Amino acid sequence: MLKAVNLTKNYGNLEILKGISLEVNAGEIVSIVGSSGAGKTTLLQILGTLDRPDNGYFSIDGVNPFKLSQRELANFRNQKIGFVFQFHQLLPEFDSVENVMIPAMIRGLSKKDARENALLLLEKVGLQDRANHRPNEISGGEQQRIAVCRALVNQPNIVFADEPSGNLDSKNANELHELFFKLREELNQSFVIVTHNQEFALQADRMLRIQDGLMI
Repeated sequence: MLKAVNLTKNYGNLEILKGISLEVNAGEIVSIVGSSGAGKTTLLQILGTLDRPDNGYFSIDGVNPFKLSQRELANFRNQKIGFVFQFHQLLPEFDSVENVMIPAMIRGLSKKDARENALLLLEKVGLQDRANHRPNEISGGEQQRIAVCRALVNQPNIVFADEPSGNLDSKNANELHELFFKLREELNQSFVIVTHNQEFALQADRMLRIQDGLMI
């Protein structure tokens, strides 16, 4: 599903990634851990095509996204990749189902089809009764589950999550972690998750550790 070989990234004279290689299979949950400043977020941004490596080979589903035009890359990202961030990034003026619909509408789905897909996902995560609530009317844990639905609405090949439970209390964090495994079983979804939660990291199919810009 994903292959990266010898990825490097510098910011000026500062070496962030010094040659990272990894593969992720379909339906696999991979956690990435490491101390602050080790390069985890930089790696995730490159894998999610939000940043470019200086050197190295990278592909998702056999396609090197960095050889695409800007328009092609935007379409590729919209269709193949989902994102979940530490802060849910829901738009406050839209209700839950509308927030989930947004990537599907960008992809070109009709409003009717996008809404149907969004409602199915909200039901899957137990939030069908929150479909018409705006972000300020629901809990932090519910907001993050809605963010997961938004990441999945286009049925992407892979979802990248950057500290997805870092802003949640332990109960909501555990529920979110359980949700990732449930979605993997039901949708054969691949996840790459950067986390400081060691217990969660160890539950993944594989835990990778970054230290000083290298995978150890």
